Amino acid sequence: MASASDAALPQEAAIAALRQDMPALANKTYFNYGGQGPLPTASLQAMAASWRRIQELGPFAEPASGYVEELITSLRQTLAALCGVPPQRLAFTENVTSGCVLPLWGLPWHSGDQLLISDGEHPGVVATCHEIARREELDVGTLPVQDCVREDQVLERLDKVLQPRTRLVVLSHLLWNTGAAMPIPAVGQRLREHANQPWLLVDGAQSAGVAPLADAVAAADLYAFTGHKWFCGPEGLGAMALSQRLLDGGAPTMIGWRGLAGNPEHPLCLYGDARRYEIATSCYPLMAGLLQSLRSLAAVGDSRQRLALIQAHSGHLWRGLRQLEGVETLLPEPPPAGLVSFRVQGHRPRQVVHALAEQGLVLRSFEKPDCVRACCHVTTLPTELGRLIFEIASFVTNFRSA
Repeated sequence: MASASDAALPQEAAIAALRQDMPALANKTYFNYGGQGPLPTASLQAMAASWRRIQELGPFAEPASGYVEELITSLRQTLAALCGVPPQRLAFTENVTSGCVLPLWGLPWHSGDQLLISDGEHPGVVATCHEIARREELDVGTLPVQDCVREDQVLERLDKVLQPRTRLVVLSHLLWNTGAAMPIPAVGQRLREHANQPWLLVDGAQSAGVAPLADAVAAADLYAFTGHKWFCGPEGLGAMALSQRLLDGGAPTMIGWRGLAGNPEHPLCLYGDARRYEIATSCYPLMAGLLQSLRSLAAVGDSRQRLALIQAHSGHLWRGLRQLEGVETLLPEPPPAGLVSFRVQGHRPRQVVHALAEQGLVLRSFEKPDCVRACCHVTTLPTELGRLIFEIASFVTNFRSA
């Protein structure tokens, strides 16, 4: 009878193979997947092969167009399956910010509507909402969730700040700074019960490639994510899953030939599905790279298996940091995913990150809230976690003895 350790061997072998295929992991200890994931060599080769094939077929020739369409269809179906939506409800974008921004400008706003934005959102989305509010004469409110770790806390805060004129709620699936998970399905249910039924925009930058997405996507009107973070794909390619009611009530901000349905009788007619939000020529070989990255991650396990592994890594790091004197974790319980944020008493986050970088460890600092963020992925090794804990402990000890 096979033991549990035997069952783990294929996953360990897949992780070792993936690490071996990531040049960025060869000369550093990497904890910044939430900024950008290392690109596997196989993905880089897939992009190069795609570029070469397009040139061999003849760019803008009919055979090349057929190949590109196959590539688009394959990636659209793959990402739609991960989101639990039909392919016609998924559109490609460049990144999370464009995926959040472009649909917002085309929603039917009314003067006096309220935009409710959590205090843990990325500045790109926040700035866009404030500019929309300025132009459309809308009100902007804040949903304070940075210190929340339980579903009931988030829902209680939401109930306190919801207004009769609330028209949009902006909330990340995983807060990019603290790493806390937001109860998106429960929030979506609350908003459906609201008299105004506000739209729900979800930033999935830190969840796509980490956690199962279908339940959160089902609750959202707009779920935007990117391929270059936890999916370890190339930068410049993302996607957004749109609800049917947003497709029915919204309009694209920018219109281009890719959004046109190609009806001979109505040549300027837009698609009736999410493709209307796609604009014009894109860098299609990036799609080949992302498809390969998705295959490489799938070799490690499905989304739930990968999340369990990520949680084991982040939990190990969280517990190790909690044992260090002078180190404070932002979350009072083990992280729900791969983000572990902490503070070192008496030191600015940038100072800590710089000191760790000198030791070959790559992390990120934040100012609001002030903290250091470490990202644990499936490729993170227990020995790397131990080294990070050791280097932070040494940093604290050396400072005190200086």
